[in-house]
Amino acid sequence: MIRILVTDGMDKSAVKSLVDAGFEVVEEFYEVEELKEKVKEFDALVVRSATKVRKEIIDAALDTKRLKLVVRAGVGVDNIDVNYAMEHGIQVMNTPNASSDSVAELAIAHMFALARHIHIANVTMREGKWNKKQYKGIELNGRTLGLIGFGRIAKSVARKASALGMNVIYTDKFGSMEGYDEFTFVTLDELLAKSDFISIHIPFNKDVGAILKEEQFNKMKDGAYLVHTARGGVVCEKALIKALDSDKIAAAAIDVFEEEPTRNEALYTHPKVSLTPHIGASTKEAQARIGIEVIEVITKFFA
Repeated sequence: MIRILVTDGMDKSAVKSLVDAGFEVVEEFYEVEELKEKVKEFDALVVRSATKVRKEIIDAALDTKRLKLVVRAGVGVDNIDVNYAMEHGIQVMNTPNASSDSVAELAIAHMFALARHIHIANVTMREGKWNKKQYKGIELNGRTLGLIGFGRIAKSVARKASALGMNVIYTDKFGSMEGYDEFTFVTLDELLAKSDFISIHIPFNKDVGAILKEEQFNKMKDGAYLVHTARGGVVCEKALIKALDSDKIAAAAIDVFEEEPTRNEALYTHPKVSLTPHIGASTKEAQARIGIEVIEVITKFFA
């Protein structure tokens, strides 16, 4: 029987479907040292973002050579040493379609939170403060939204933002996209200079590091807003805090962090920051769709 280890949780109906299809499914999170032993006993490993499948885990799996497939139940695979796994005969796959709208909706929600001071008003109201005069906001309608990266999630953000009356521009390493003429392709520097809101939608590349550092913040329009729902490390948190403190940018919304859970107190206590704990794909609908994609990946692979 094919054994599947699910370490970071999965939709219950998806687990049941795999069991009904004849797979043995074990749902359990393990710390690194224990995972190094457990992974030897399974044919497939399903992870989200909490479990890191690094070289030491892959090397341990190679002791028995039983592990054949690692599935990232989500979009990015930066928590998996993909090339190393593939070089050693372990296939790595993800579920790129399922969570796009959920992440896009969170990005839009954060834009509203920043524009209308919802993130901080919710805190000060609980402290008994009536800061009505301090919380004069702005409207999203008529503002320019710059998207860094123009993949599935960014395209979903673009459509939603356009419906709100925002002017959408984007930059992407693959250049201008066919079929999206209602949105304008620009260079990164142009985007930084023109955008009232900037939303990031690119993976983290450890060889490149942060895309937004002090140099890029300095190129932004004064008083711009930053929304980050991509991957931790894409934005230099130290540079972000400096830009917030100097009022170079008005506020930032952060769902992903350089370290998770974050221990950057200067960031998570900053009054100009709207925070969520990496919940971009954490909706019932997205998790159900991810479960369906995981089932399709596994059943097809082991057919």
